[in-house]
Formats: sequence, structure tokens, C-alpha cells
Amino acid sequence: MATANDPEQLIVSSIDKGENSSSEINIVREPLLKGEHHAENYSIRSAVLPFLFPAFGGLLYGYDIGATSSATISIESASLSGISWYDLSSVQTGLITSGSLYGALIGSAVAFQIADWLGRRRELIVSALFYFLGALVTAFAPVYVILVIGRLLYGVGIGLAMHAAPMYIAETAPSQIRGQLISLKEFFIVFGMLVSTTYLPGNSVVYMNVTIEEVGSLLIETVAGWRYMYGVSAPLAVIMGIGMWWLPSSPRWILLCAIQGKGELQGLREKAICCLCQLRGAAIGDSASRQVDDILSELSQLSEEKEATIGEMLQGKCLKALTIGAGLILFQQITGQPSVLYYAAKIFQDAGFSAAADATRASVFLALLKLIMTAVAVVVIDKLGRRPLLLGGVSGIAMSLFLLGSYYTFLGDVPAVAVTALLLYVGCYQLSFGPIGWLMISEIFPLRVRGRGLSITVLVNFGANALVAFAFSPLQDLLGAGTVFFIFGGIAVLSLVFIFFIIPETKGLTLEEIEAKYL
Repeated sequence: MATANDPEQLIVSSIDKGENSSSEINIVREPLLKGEHHAENYSIRSAVLPFLFPAFGGLLYGYDIGATSSATISIESASLSGISWYDLSSVQTGLITSGSLYGALIGSAVAFQIADWLGRRRELIVSALFYFLGALVTAFAPVYVILVIGRLLYGVGIGLAMHAAPMYIAETAPSQIRGQLISLKEFFIVFGMLVSTTYLPGNSVVYMNVTIEEVGSLLIETVAGWRYMYGVSAPLAVIMGIGMWWLPSSPRWILLCAIQGKGELQGLREKAICCLCQLRGAAIGDSASRQVDDILSELSQLSEEKEATIGEMLQGKCLKALTIGAGLILFQQITGQPSVLYYAAKIFQDAGFSAAADATRASVFLALLKLIMTAVAVVVIDKLGRRPLLLGGVSGIAMSLFLLGSYYTFLGDVPAVAVTALLLYVGCYQLSFGPIGWLMISEIFPLRVRGRGLSITVLVNFGANALVAFAFSPLQDLLGAGTVFFIFGGIAVLSLVFIFFIIPETKGLTLEEIEAKYL
């Protein structure tokens, strides 16, 4: 007889609300062991909406990346800032530009403790709240200190969103299109950067029938235009928050609560079925209860009943998942992505694009290239798989870094080499590390440690980003740009070895099958 203290027995006994035999239970578990599973029926409309609102977190992150550089130009303008404290030191300007990054580090650290308690949906609602507060505090900041506080608040929203959005999408998306939907979050980040690129001053550039210089002039050349740049995020955050309030909770998170004894099992099971029906639409038919019971029995078999301790994160399959996730994210950052983009303007100038209008066109062109290549990755990722895109893309990244090193060492009189290398780097990054890094970390962690595992990897992401951005200039002064790019190229080769031997192929597998097969 099952007791309240024996969640696994409760799960097994509740699967069909009857006296199931051992053979019947084994039939339910067989798909997991053999790596086979029933096709998940879903409607496109029902599957896309649960992606759309979490992806707004990525859009707001990308927008902030691009808008901040233009906002600082406006803030430091004596005639257009609209403030008396416009004469900022380099350190003060640095706090404005990097304040959201420090906030994101704080948000990632906080997520480690609260993620599994809040759940994915509520964490995204809290993230939208921080986005909203950060945007308003920054936009209406009367003094410099309040401005920095607003940047930190906005950054906490980034940290929480980049932690919860991949989890929510991974746990609610059908396995057949999970890769596409999570990669679309990267598309939204890049799209946000492209939108903010329209703030660059210069001569007019027409994109999608909008004259970019007109949009830029509206804000760059408007008194206190920086307030509008930051304030634009507030209504988007409201849309994100309302959307997440309307969406259901992750069925997998609900079932994790069930097997960990955090509620009445049958009630949580029924709630998970209702949420799954809402996420799949009418196409799911009568299979929702079977899918929920499959997940329950698989979670039971995978020993997900106990909450993970910090010590367990560094043992067994948790350590293996952490090695895969944090390792991939670390290589994503230390192969020089911030540094290559830092050099983009100079590379285009060396190639003859030195006028202000040319700089604007080059920035928009790079953003468009990133968007297009991310869209290509979205289309092919669930057809080709994760490993082929990673191996091919990172090979291109390594080649481009060695070309950049050669340009700054031997081929300084051939700027076409640098331009080719830059475009190759950006294109290959968006085919590989850009979308697949976030995809893999959302797939690879066991359910009971997914919240804490992702918080660690997101911390690694923002921490490594800050380290590379901070260390690049001193390394450049010490060693020279060419040597630094050669070092990044060597790291890219090491990342290829890591990908080839460590990173698994997760295409088409359910999250539970990934855990059973690779961990």
C-alpha cells in the first residue's frame, strides 16, 4: 500500500488509477530505455505562443545591448542630455554601460536559490517586473546614482530571463521543434540589437521602408533622448509580464513538485494534464494523460524524487551535465566574440568605410547578417542536429580568428582579409555558439537540478563575458591585437576538441530521454 512518504509508489499506483501490474509499468518505461517515444501531437498556434512571451526577455536583452552605446552618447552631450551632470568620467560611463551586466550576474546568483521554488513561469513574471522597474527608474533618473540603480535593476531582469526562458521553452515545447523554438530566442536577442541599431546617428539608411537616420535623429538629436531609449523597454516588459501571467506553468515543473512530495499527487497530475492540453491545443486529443504518465514514470525511474544539494551538483550525472553546459557556454565567450565585434568599426574603416554614413551602414549590415544566419540556424537545427552545426560553425570561427591574427600581424595592407574574417566569424557564430549554447544548457540538465544548473551556466556566461571584455584591452596593449586573435583561435580549436568528444546529439529526444541516454 502506497504511503504519503513514498512518492514513487504513489506515482506508479496513480498512472491508470487502478491495479497496474509490473509488466504494465515496464511498458510505460520502455520508450525511455530504448530511446523511442510516441510522436507529440500539437498545433502550431498553441506551441508558438508559449515561446513568444519568454522570448520577449531575449528581445529586451538584445535591445539593451545595442541601445546603451547610443544612450551614453546622448547622456554625455552638453546640449542634448537635458541634465546638469552630463560631464561623466570614464568609470561613471563604464558603470552605465556595464551596469546591466552586473545586475545580470546578481540575477543569475539569485536564481540559484529561488528558481525551483518559484517555477519557470513565475520567475519570468518576476523578470518582466524587474525589466519594467529598471526601464522606468533609468528613464526618469533625476541623478546619476539613480540611473545606475535602474541599470542594475534592469540587469537583474536580464539574469532571471536568460535563466528561466530557455527552461520554460525547453520544458513546454514539443521535442520535434524544441531546438527551433529555443534558437528563436537567440533570434529575438539579435532582432533587439538590430532595432537598437537604428539609433546610430549618420546619413539615412533605408531598412524595411524606414529611414534609419530619421529614427536615430528622433532620439539621438532630441533633448534627453536617452530617457526615451531606455523607457521604450517598459511597455515591452508589460506585454511580457501579462503574457507570462496568461500562460500555464511548465507541466514538467509541476510533476517534479509532485514526485518530490510538494503537493497532493493526483491534484498535481491533473493540473499538469490541463497545462499540457493548453500548451498543445486540440491536436493533443486524448493523449495528454498518457504523456503526463510517461513523464511521471520516467522521472520516477531517473530518481528525481529528492531535491539536489549543492554537493550533488558536483557529483555523478549532475557534474557531467554541468561540464557539458558550463563548458560550452565558457567556450562560447572565451573564443573572443565581444572582442571581434569591438574591432568591427576599425576593420570597416581600414577597408575604406570611414564616413559616418558608412559606419551606420556597416553596423546595420552586421546586425542583419547576424539576424539572417540565426534564422538559418533556426530552420535547420532540428533537421541537421546540434553537433554538425557546432562542429562546422566553430571550425569557421577558428579559421576567421586565425585570419584576423594574420591580418594584424602579416597582412595589414590587405583589409579585405579582415572584412572576410569578420563576416565569417559573425556568420559562423550565429550558426553555432549563438543559438546552440542556450539550447544545450536548457536540454542537458536533469529536471531536479535544471534550475540550479542553468543558474551556474548563466553566471559563467555573464562572468566570462565581463572577463573577456575587461581583459581584452590590457592583453592587446601587452601582446598586440594579432597575438590576441591567434590566442582566441587556439582556444577555438580546443573548443572543437571539447565539442567532438563531450557534446552529445540531442535532436529529437525528449528531455527525459536525453538524461537517460547521456547522463
